[in-house]
Amino acid sequence: MTPLLHAVKTSLFLRLILIFGFTVLCFFVIVSVALRNINQDTGAIEAIPDFFTRNVESIIEDIGTPPNLSNAMRLAEELDWTINIRNPIMRWSSDPDNRLDVDNSTYNRTLNNDAEVRTVNDEDIIMVRRGGYDFYLYQRSRIESAINYYVLYVSLALAGMVLFLNYLMVNKLLDPVRLLRKGAERIRRGDLSFRVQTNRQDELGELTESINHMADSLQSMLEAKRQLLLAISHELRTPITKAKLRLEFMEDCEEKEQLREDIDEIDLLISDLLEAERLNNAHAVLSDEPVLFAEFVAGVSESFEDYPGGLLVDVPDEDHELEIDRLRIRLLITNLLNNAIRHGENNPIKVIVRFHTKGVTLEVIDQGEGIPAEHLSHITEPFYRADSSRQRNTGGFGLGLYLCRLIAKAHGGELTIRSELGKGTHITVQLPPHPPRMDSGDGA
Repeated sequence: MTPLLHAVKTSLFLRLILIFGFTVLCFFVIVSVALRNINQDTGAIEAIPDFFTRNVESIIEDIGTPPNLSNAMRLAEELDWTINIRNPIMRWSSDPDNRLDVDNSTYNRTLNNDAEVRTVNDEDIIMVRRGGYDFYLYQRSRIESAINYYVLYVSLALAGMVLFLNYLMVNKLLDPVRLLRKGAERIRRGDLSFRVQTNRQDELGELTESINHMADSLQSMLEAKRQLLLAISHELRTPITKAKLRLEFMEDCEEKEQLREDIDEIDLLISDLLEAERLNNAHAVLSDEPVLFAEFVAGVSESFEDYPGGLLVDVPDEDHELEIDRLRIRLLITNLLNNAIRHGENNPIKVIVRFHTKGVTLEVIDQGEGIPAEHLSHITEPFYRADSSRQRNTGGFGLGLYLCRLIAKAHGGELTIRSELGKGTHITVQLPPHPPRMDSGDGA
């Protein structure tokens, strides 16, 4: 491969320059050819003077004075010219579509004693005065206008083809941009295993490789963080268990109760972290079983009946069986209700179950403080809270809704949140009749 070809192959900039240069060259050639064909008659009259200087006598003698119109028509056909004959009582033309107003022509130059070149509509014609008659002769171009339009249309069509080819080449050249956009979107959604496939060796190919390397680095860092978090969580289990055991040997007092609450809170956090990592695993296994869903939701909600604002459970009369992981769906419902009670400001809370062809919809609606709009897209991220403080009276550690999203996703469903500040929050969970089948693997 020559250095020039290699430079073109590896440089997007050079290829764009070549494409646009090719386009400009094609337009230049097309316009030049079109103009030359349209205006080709401009210089054709220059050969007429010499011809008529030598032959005007014989042509006029063949026509005769008075003119023999049959001879005039024959000569017009043979020479492919138009012949007009004028005198005070005669106006004749060999071309019925006579395109030039020869009577209004102006003098240009003299050819001989009775012949001269005249101009009309920027075209040159020959006029000969003989025997009281004026003979006007010029090139016949009865189809000239149609030919000019034909040339113009063909030129426009060729220009359109060049533009279309230019579009195809640029579109093909920028294919990796669309692939990169698709890859970046999938990586943004958390699919860090996705890689953009390309064999390009130019700047876009280098950019693709850089994005793939970035995804590799992100995946490695997140995996390292996950493993560290799991290791720490597992290691904390032993000292927490020992602390609980020693706590039982302490005398009952206020400090003991506060210490018990703190240890239980740490234990709950560790359990949530481990459960989140199990659900985050691509090969997580659900212990799914057939469950009457409406009855199950009503049963879980019974433990929250003492909520001061009142809990309304709206389930259909006809129940349906769904295959779910009972423990994890119970955790999802419990977290949603705890969240609604924590932020419901003692206003009524609704739990609604609706069955449909695609599965079931579970809604939890509170009329509390609501969530600011800028936090809605982040509220299901781990450890994210709209309230930046970490006090118990304002909530836990920011894992509740994150776990709910993971549980819904593991079941093949989706969790969505709508909220308006000061009016409350509406959380919807869509679940299919059956969770997706996954390969078995070791849980965290």
